[in-house]
Amino acid sequence: MKYLIVGLGNIGADYEHTRHNIGFDTLDAFAKASNVVFEPARLADRATAKYKGRTLVLIKPTTYMNLSGKAVNYWLQSEKIPIDKLLVITDDIALPFGTLRLKGKGSDGGHNGLKNINQILGSQEYARLRFGVGNDFPKGRQVEYVLSRWDMEESEKLAERIEQSTKFIQGFCTIGLNRSMSEYNGK
Repeated sequence: MKYLIVGLGNIGADYEHTRHNIGFDTLDAFAKASNVVFEPARLADRATAKYKGRTLVLIKPTTYMNLSGKAVNYWLQSEKIPIDKLLVITDDIALPFGTLRLKGKGSDGGHNGLKNINQILGSQEYARLRFGVGNDFPKGRQVEYVLSRWDMEESEKLAERIEQSTKFIQGFCTIGLNRSMSEYNGK
């Protein structure tokens, strides 16, 4: 059984380890724990991990956030993976820092990466793991906030939250979406 696990983020040193790149950071941690390395590929950096008899195609789109759908669509088609085996990991300002929420479908919530994926796939019916980054920013400063790095207090808790998010990935691929939501959401 094959799954496509997508971490959203932006390429380039300016964006490394920012709130908006939590999808990249989560996949980097998952790849490291799986002893696999990302390689440049078409529209994404790609790695393949094995977990309990499943094949997980991990991608970090190199299209920049606003065009993430292009990479997602390409790899779904190329790997012949159905949309119900797709999991997208994204930052979410509507959730407090460190809150992890797995959902089976939903709107883009104003997130440009999800907006583009929804548009290109023509569907909102795919799983996403929303990683709360908080919303401690003045009105009109959302872009600056999500493109900024974690504060010291957040940085201290980040590794544990990323580790917890890898459990969502494992659960999604083994016990399925619904059981993973009831098992892990709220933890």
